[in-house]
Amino acid sequence: MATELKSLNEECGVFGVWNDDQAAQRTYFGLHSLQHRGQEGAGIVVKTDEDRLIGHKGLGLLADVFDRPESIDELQGRSAIGHVRYGTAGSRGIENIQPLLFHYLKEDVALAHNGNLTNAVSMREKLEADGAIFQSNSDTEVLMHLIQRQPQAQFVDRLKASLRQIKGGFAYLILTKDALYAALDPNGFRPLVVGQLESGSYIVASETCALDVVGAKFVRDVQPGELIQIDDSGYHVMQYTTETQLAICSMEYIYFARPDSDIYGVNVHMARQEMGRQVALENPIDADIVVGVPNSSLSAASGVAQQLGVPDEMGLIKNQYSSRTFIQPTQELREQGVKMKLSAVRAVVAGKKVALVDDSIVRGTTSQYIVRMLKAAGAKEVHLLIASPPLKYPCFYGIDIEHTRELMAANYTVEEMRDQIGADSLHFLSLPGLIKAIGLKQDAPNEGLCVAYFSGDYPTALYDYEAGFEAPKTADDHVLAASANQPTTI
Repeated sequence: MATELKSLNEECGVFGVWNDDQAAQRTYFGLHSLQHRGQEGAGIVVKTDEDRLIGHKGLGLLADVFDRPESIDELQGRSAIGHVRYGTAGSRGIENIQPLLFHYLKEDVALAHNGNLTNAVSMREKLEADGAIFQSNSDTEVLMHLIQRQPQAQFVDRLKASLRQIKGGFAYLILTKDALYAALDPNGFRPLVVGQLESGSYIVASETCALDVVGAKFVRDVQPGELIQIDDSGYHVMQYTTETQLAICSMEYIYFARPDSDIYGVNVHMARQEMGRQVALENPIDADIVVGVPNSSLSAASGVAQQLGVPDEMGLIKNQYSSRTFIQPTQELREQGVKMKLSAVRAVVAGKKVALVDDSIVRGTTSQYIVRMLKAAGAKEVHLLIASPPLKYPCFYGIDIEHTRELMAANYTVEEMRDQIGADSLHFLSLPGLIKAIGLKQDAPNEGLCVAYFSGDYPTALYDYEAGFEAPKTADDHVLAASANQPTTI
């Protein structure tokens, strides 16, 4: 069954804490601030005073998984890792909800992962041929089987050796009785940061917004190819490989990350605002007002308004209480889903030439509906400005775009897209404009950004995808008869 994509979805968010008397509760609050990174499932694992690992996980939003006070209260321990999931590799089954927990003869190990491995299928085939038995169909589990097969005596040495064997985009948190480990892939595709509480306890999280929520101060970004070990003596930075080059996912700045997060020293809101200024500078259209598509495009809209010198108006209202719009079988139902989420403010847009700002175009269905909605509300003209370049190429590092057939810009010219969407004009931010707007200024290609979705220039080999292996299944390629709506204690 082919996946029908309506919007971009990123894989996961991770959070961990070491030596904190409120470990489970703090992990819950940290994950809540990362809920935008995944809404399909959540889980928390804690290390008890007896050095056992216990956890709770389930399908749905974090508040649904931990809907009973005892769900958190039962997780007694001073160290924890947690995870919110959007599934790209693997299905929506409960067995794929993380952290994954492994009970071995000598110790327990828990594992949480954000990203996508590009050699997961071939590695799994080799591991199964050697006798490995997988409890999930998520690519996350590959690392744990590799660790168990390394000859080194120390866990950290086995972990380093295993990290050198996996490819793709990954940010791992691993919890044992002795330490919390954080590892980032050699290109740093996914963000990962370290913070510290006033008590001295250390935090690791996908974004700095999670540090702010739990009252931790920012210590450092985890760098490409780093393995960080946090234990009772503090935190220790190791390099498991020296073959590194920063290529942080540009979609983190465009769409995924929260506006109040900083990634490698660049504030996400400020970057989006500059993207808006840049697209307006490159395309100085005639407009009366600027309207941003809530919520991820509001920062870019403010930049467009500043550059054009016209008011930034609230011409679209988002229903903050609408449920997620899942894939619908008909165009009519898809449009109804958009209508549940957005409505136009007639008093604002009627009779106006509207500069409509959005962060990206994937399939174009939402853009088409919004333009039609604004015109039905009386907008004189609607000029659509996209604060990123045309999205033309698949992503293999943790975003659920595997096929160009899902991408409008890969199949139509800009003029054909404009015609289908129904806008009076359509303008995209240029690739140089995007790189300039984010302004990482790293000594690396594209100033340290991965822009493969726009250019087709992938910063790594694609391994299984190039070798003809079947790509990891997206969530909607699986039909699981699960009793899965019920949280499961692990």
